[in-house]
Amino acid sequence: MSEDSALTNLTNHFLIAMPGLQDPLFEHSVVYLCEHSQRGALGLVINKPSDIDLKGLFDKVELPLTRTDLQKTPVFVGGPVQTERGFVLHAATFADDAKPEHPVYASTLVIPGGLEMTTSRDVLEAISTGSGPRQVLISLGYSAWGEGQLESELGENSWLTVEADARLIFETPVAQRYEQALKLLGLESWMLSPDAGHA
Repeated sequence: MSEDSALTNLTNHFLIAMPGLQDPLFEHSVVYLCEHSQRGALGLVINKPSDIDLKGLFDKVELPLTRTDLQKTPVFVGGPVQTERGFVLHAATFADDAKPEHPVYASTLVIPGGLEMTTSRDVLEAISTGSGPRQVLISLGYSAWGEGQLESELGENSWLTVEADARLIFETPVAQRYEQALKLLGLESWMLSPDAGHA
């Protein structure tokens, strides 16, 4: 393996936890990477629902949630960093006259390859009235890796990686996301079992 391949940019990819990853927060998790560079990486866990739903979250921030399709949708545990802060993952949105590089919301990270992650309250206000993005995943907290940390974990075989598929985030039932992410690689979880092949 050459040095260059260790610096592959995994922005807009899924990290899929290997069975040997024992950290309770990341065990059996699928992380959508919003940003990855030599400085580190940032992502959101997309398959760990919290005990609060969007109706509860919107009540907390004192906004009505008029969209009945979202009321029972869980808020996700995006990771251990800034767990009191909301992160909204959604499809790219832009005003009629705006270019994709000029997002509609005050604080949006445009992820090369498609999705956007917004942290400003204006996206919640738009969602509450029904004018915001149609498909959303909202998490509290995010996951972060310092310089070289993710590469080191990949080197230890803690994670599998695969290009992200937005349908898995927005259309696949939460309980099936881990298995479906593995299927993007042509794998099943039993193939990864640490006990596989032992009599």
